[in-house]
Amino acid sequence: MAVRGASALTLPEDWPAHPDPILALNRMGSFDWDLDTGLFHMDAQAHEVFDLLPGEYDGRPESLADRVPQPEAARMDAMVAQAIKDGRENYGGYFRIRCRDGSLRWTHTQGYIRRDDTGRPRRVVGIVRDATDELAESETRTLRTAQDEAFRQQTNVVQAVSAALAHARSVQEVIDTLKDTHGIRHLGAASLVMGLVEAGRIRLVAEGPVEASVPGTRVTRIEEQYPMSEVVRTLLPRFIESPQEFAEGYPILWPHITDLHITSAAYLPLIAQARPIGAMGLLYSDRQGFSSEERAVLSALGSSIAQSLQRAMLYEQEKDLAQGLQQAMLPRTIPSVRGADVAVRYRAGTAVGDLGRDIGGDWYDLIPLPGGRVGAVIGDVQGHDTHAAAVMGQLRIVLRAYAAEGHTPAAVMARASVFLHELDTDRFATCLYAEADLSTGVVQAVRAGHIDPLIRHGDGSCRRVPVEGGLPLGLSAEFGRLEYPVSTLELDPGHTLLLCTDGLVEQPGADLDDGMRRLSALVSDGPEDVRALADRLIQLAEERGGDDDVALLLLRRRTPEAPPAGGRLQQHVAPGDPEALSQARHLIRAAVRSWGYRDRADEIELVADELITNALMHTEGSAIVTLRALDGGHRTLRIEVEDSSSALPRRREAGEDGVSGRGLLLVDMLAEAWGVEARGGGKAVWCEFRRG
Repeated sequence: MAVRGASALTLPEDWPAHPDPILALNRMGSFDWDLDTGLFHMDAQAHEVFDLLPGEYDGRPESLADRVPQPEAARMDAMVAQAIKDGRENYGGYFRIRCRDGSLRWTHTQGYIRRDDTGRPRRVVGIVRDATDELAESETRTLRTAQDEAFRQQTNVVQAVSAALAHARSVQEVIDTLKDTHGIRHLGAASLVMGLVEAGRIRLVAEGPVEASVPGTRVTRIEEQYPMSEVVRTLLPRFIESPQEFAEGYPILWPHITDLHITSAAYLPLIAQARPIGAMGLLYSDRQGFSSEERAVLSALGSSIAQSLQRAMLYEQEKDLAQGLQQAMLPRTIPSVRGADVAVRYRAGTAVGDLGRDIGGDWYDLIPLPGGRVGAVIGDVQGHDTHAAAVMGQLRIVLRAYAAEGHTPAAVMARASVFLHELDTDRFATCLYAEADLSTGVVQAVRAGHIDPLIRHGDGSCRRVPVEGGLPLGLSAEFGRLEYPVSTLELDPGHTLLLCTDGLVEQPGADLDDGMRRLSALVSDGPEDVRALADRLIQLAEERGGDDDVALLLLRRRTPEAPPAGGRLQQHVAPGDPEALSQARHLIRAAVRSWGYRDRADEIELVADELITNALMHTEGSAIVTLRALDGGHRTLRIEVEDSSSALPRRREAGEDGVSGRGLLLVDMLAEAWGVEARGGGKAVWCEFRRG
């Protein structure tokens, strides 16, 4: 019964009230409940009604908890509270008490609410009596009504639990749903236990709630004399209807649970596809026996739980398999790269209710290349399933192979597109391939329908770098459009190149450009260390959720050391190829800055441009541009332009309006030294620059 808050008010002078002696003659007890102090006085006859000895009750309502089951106490509290709220003077009702021997019997009470002059309720006086004889004739009908109501409530609970279990995607989520205190209380149980069958044993996986847990062994053999073992062996539910039946049937377990005051229990086998996968027990402390309807409802509950568990176990197995396949397709390790800090991350998508979307075709790769170069790859195969992951693995391998063979970035992308088109699949893929020369910072990038990269500068600012693009891999081969233009970027020391898939950028209903701007802001505000920055970006993706997977690659160029003696960079320039000429200029500009010749950068670039132009204009073949760092790169930088003509260059005086003839004059004026060397059937024109 409810406990009213005690106050500093003194007890009334006439408390406790003195009932008419005739009450005792009618086996009625009286009570006087002071609402200000919360004290609940009962006379000797009321003690008998509650099956209490004089010394067992201290005047506090909560001391009756052993005699009044919690559902009955809650119902009576609600009845009294409603009567007070409605302003009524009296109330009456039937409730059950638990006798000393554990049996339940019906009791009736009537109360009279006394109020003060302001209308505030101060006391409740009334009677309690044994209603067993009174209800004897209608007991069957009353119990049937109560059972029907309990059956209806349990049916609703089973439906609610089944609905909650429908959202459980893992075994732990199934367990958490059942262990929830409210769920157990709604089932009317004081405690729940659950075990799963593993290799001929039952492993306990759930006990709840904590205050009513069942102690004992965590692992039991199926042949042992435990109720869960029995239902697993027989595949039949076991309904234990009294403490005596529990003690006689399971003498090993019973001593461990006597403190829980268990009066009955229902143990249910969890059967899926005609085989037991576990067992569950519901233990009750306020009832004995189960009607046929209740048994049917609990059996249905066991079937629902078994199906949820099987679905969760299958999901976890398939998820482990899919994620194992995904991880096998991605690089197991990322090679260390001299002159750069690298971080890679992958996050699987998490679409509720769809196992296939926990795996996808996003990937990253880092490919060591000759001459200190490195290839960075980011890509996304269409789809979110194991097929996408399998295609991704094959595509990653061929991209790596084509790059390692020495093909240009455009050729690598074109060949990969042809491979995907000829593969037995209808999937396409987006991809971005960036080939970086870390000694100079020159990055040649090609894009196949993928999002642009970002570059974070040394001061923390970040910008999107537009890269010309072609069609996605597979589609470009199908439509015969295999041209992939190459964009040349410069990655200065301390700058970071960021490649990612659209799962890090796109949000439902948001524009891609807005997403790129948000990502740029996040990168600008993020930590300088690439690993910490990668962790931060993936953490934000996790917090945001989403059903698309994410692949991320960060490459930060370190401040280079002085180039070793004899180290060189080389670029092939074909006639009529303005893109190759532009790349050569980028190469020279980046090398000059990287190797400490920034003060003479304009002079060196001008002289190199003249030598390359002369080779292309006055010979019929292509030119090969080579930069060499002499004396450890501290003092001398040498530029060589090689062509296939044996004709030596001549220094000519340019006419007044001449547009040619000035090249070698510039070389002679700006370089410390220059000359010509024979190279097989051709020659190389060289010049050297020194630092002061």
